[in-house]
Amino acid sequence: MKHSKRRVMALLIAIVMILAGSIGAHFVNTSGGTVKVSRIAFDTDQGKLSGLLYLPKGASQSSPRPAVVLTHGYLNSAEMQDANAIELSRRGYVVLDIDMYDHGHSRINRDKYSGTDFFSLWSAFWTNSIYDAVQYIYEQPYVLKDADGNGIIGVTGHSMGGFSTTVALAKDEADYAANGFRKISCGLSEGSDFSYSGIVGVTAEAADKAGGGRIMGKVAARYDEFFFNDPETTGGTVRRKDYVATPDAKTFLEQESPAADTWYDTSDGGKRIIYEPSQTHPWNHFSKTTTADAIDFYQTAFSGYTDGISNIPSSSQTWMWKEALECLALIGFVLLIVPLAGLVLKLPFFSKSVTGEPVPQRQEAGTGTKFAGFASLVFMILLPALFFTSLWDADHTETGMNILFFAGIIFCVSGIYAVISSRKETAYQKNFRTGGIFVAVSGALLSLVIRTPMYQDLTKWTAPAVNNIAYWTIACALISLLGMSVIYVSSKAKNGTGFDAYGITFRPAVIVSSFAAALLTVVVSYAVLFLVDKLLLTDFRIWTFAFKTFDANILRAVFRYWPTFFVYYLISGAAIFVNTNTEKLQGIKGYLLAIALNAGGIFLWLIRQYGTLFATGTAAHPGASLSGIVLIAMVPTLSIAACFSRALYKRTGNVWLPAFLNSMLMTVMTIANTTVYFR
Repeated sequence: MKHSKRRVMALLIAIVMILAGSIGAHFVNTSGGTVKVSRIAFDTDQGKLSGLLYLPKGASQSSPRPAVVLTHGYLNSAEMQDANAIELSRRGYVVLDIDMYDHGHSRINRDKYSGTDFFSLWSAFWTNSIYDAVQYIYEQPYVLKDADGNGIIGVTGHSMGGFSTTVALAKDEADYAANGFRKISCGLSEGSDFSYSGIVGVTAEAADKAGGGRIMGKVAARYDEFFFNDPETTGGTVRRKDYVATPDAKTFLEQESPAADTWYDTSDGGKRIIYEPSQTHPWNHFSKTTTADAIDFYQTAFSGYTDGISNIPSSSQTWMWKEALECLALIGFVLLIVPLAGLVLKLPFFSKSVTGEPVPQRQEAGTGTKFAGFASLVFMILLPALFFTSLWDADHTETGMNILFFAGIIFCVSGIYAVISSRKETAYQKNFRTGGIFVAVSGALLSLVIRTPMYQDLTKWTAPAVNNIAYWTIACALISLLGMSVIYVSSKAKNGTGFDAYGITFRPAVIVSSFAAALLTVVVSYAVLFLVDKLLLTDFRIWTFAFKTFDANILRAVFRYWPTFFVYYLISGAAIFVNTNTEKLQGIKGYLLAIALNAGGIFLWLIRQYGTLFATGTAAHPGASLSGIVLIAMVPTLSIAACFSRALYKRTGNVWLPAFLNSMLMTVMTIANTTVYFR
C-alpha cells in the first residue's frame, strides 16, 4: 500500500510538472496571447508541407504585415526555429515555421520523386521546401505586398534549411524575369555556405548575380562543424573558421577585405552582411546572440514597413523561457514513465512481468578482485567511445574496424576452446561451458557485423541518420555481450552465477506480459504528449533532445528499427543489472554507475572532441562532423534509458520490461525527430 501511494504521488508530481511547463511554454510561444499559433498544412506540387503559423494580433487583410518563412536543418523539425519564430512574431511579423519535406509532419510525393539513391532522396526536399512555402504565404491576405506586387517576405533556414533559403532566393529571381515581381525581399541563411546549393547551380557567384537588390545575410559560426571552410585547409571540417576571409564570402559581400558583422552595399542596390558568432553548428538555434542577429537583420530589411511592428530591442528575448518550461515538462514526462509502469504492473495480466525483488549481491572484498572489477568496468564504459568514429563511418578497411574484427575471431576461437575443454559435468564446468558458448557466439557475431554492410538499402532503412546510429548500437551491444561473457568465464562461472544474476528469465509469460506492459506504458505516455500538442502546441524538449508528436506514416520505419534497439537495451539492461545490483550500490551510486555504463564513454568523447576544438581550433576528430552532433542528444537518451533500466528491474526482478520499454520509447523518439523517406 505504501508503494502504491508513493507511485500515485510521483505520478501526480510528474503531471503537475508537465502541465505547468506546457502551459507556461504556450504562454511564451504566443507572446502572452498576443500571437495566435496554429499548426497548418497545405498541398504543393511536391507533396504536403506542414508548419506552425505565428499570426500577430492585428495582422489582417486590412493591416497586412511583413512575413518570414523559417525552416530547420537536416534531421530536425520546425520547432528548432522556435527562437526566431517567437522573437520575430513577438515584434509583429507574420511567421511561417515549416517542417521541410520528409521531416516532422511534412511529406514529399514519392511518385514524383521516385529515385532511391541517397542523392535523389536527399536533394528533393531541401531544393523545394522554402520556396514552396513562399508560394503559400505570398497568397495570404495578411501578408504585406508593395504597390508593384512584390512580397515583403523574408526567408531563413538553418543548415540544410540555409541551402533551401539560398535556392529559394535564386528561384524567386528566375521567376521575376518571367512575371515582373519578386515574392521574396530578403533572406538570411544560418549555418550554411554554398557547398551544397552549388550542386544545383547556386554558387556564390550565381547567388551574387541573383541578388536583385535584396537584403541578404549569412550566419557563419566560427566553430561550425560542417561549413565555412578555407578552401586551402584539408583534413576534416571540425575546426575554427573565418568565413569572411574566404573567396566565397568576398564574392557574396562584393568586398576584397570584408569584416564580420558589417553591412555592405552591393552593386545591385542591395545590402549584405555576414555574422560570425563564436559557436558551433547546432548552437545557432539555441543562442541569444544568433537570435539577436536574426532580429537585427529583419529590423533592417523591413525598416520601411513599421505599421503594427514593435521596435523591441534585439537584446530583449523571451524564447529561452519556452525552452526552460518545455524542459520542465520534459522532466515531468520522464518522471511519469516509471510510476506509470508501476501502476500498470498492478493489473492482473501485467503483474506476470514481476519475477520477484532482486537480492543485492555481496561484492568480494579482495583488493585484486576489486581492482579487476573496477578496471573491467572502466574498460567497458570506454569501449563504445574508443570505436565510435570507426563504427559510425562503417569503413571496413579502417584500423579500428580491423581490431574489432580480429578480436571477435580470437574470442570466438577462445570460446570454442573453452566449450571443448570443459568436459566434466560439475556445476562449475557447466557454467564455464555456457560462458564459453556466449564468448564464441558473441565474438563470431561481432566479426560478422564488422564485415557485413548493414542498414544500406534506403528503401527499407528509410531514416538515413538512424542507420549510422543503428550500426553503432548493434556493434556496441555485441561488444558489451562479449565483455560480459569473458568476465563471466574468467570470474563468475566459478561462483555458480546464473542468468538470474543478469536479470534474465526465459519464462514466456514474463516476456509476453512485459512486452504488453511496456507497450501500454508507452502508448499512454505518448497520449499525454499528443494531448499537450493538440491543446497547447508544445512538446517536451531541450535543445536537440525532444519527445515530439509524429504522423502514423512513420510507424513502418519504427517497426523496422525497433528490433535493433531492443537487442541493445536488453544487453545493456543486463549489464546494468549485474553491475549495480550490489549491496553498496543501492542508492544514487547505482544510478550514476548505470548512466556511466550507458553514456559515460560518449560523454567523455564529446568533452575531448569539443574541448580540443575550443582550446586549439581543431577537434580531436576533425572529420567527425555529423556524428559528433548526433552524440549530443544520445547522452540524455542513454542516460534516461539507464535510469529506467535500473528503476524497473528493481520493481520486476528482470530486464524484460525495461528492455521493451526503452526500445519502444527511444525508437519512436528517434524516428520522430529525423528524416524519414518513403512515408
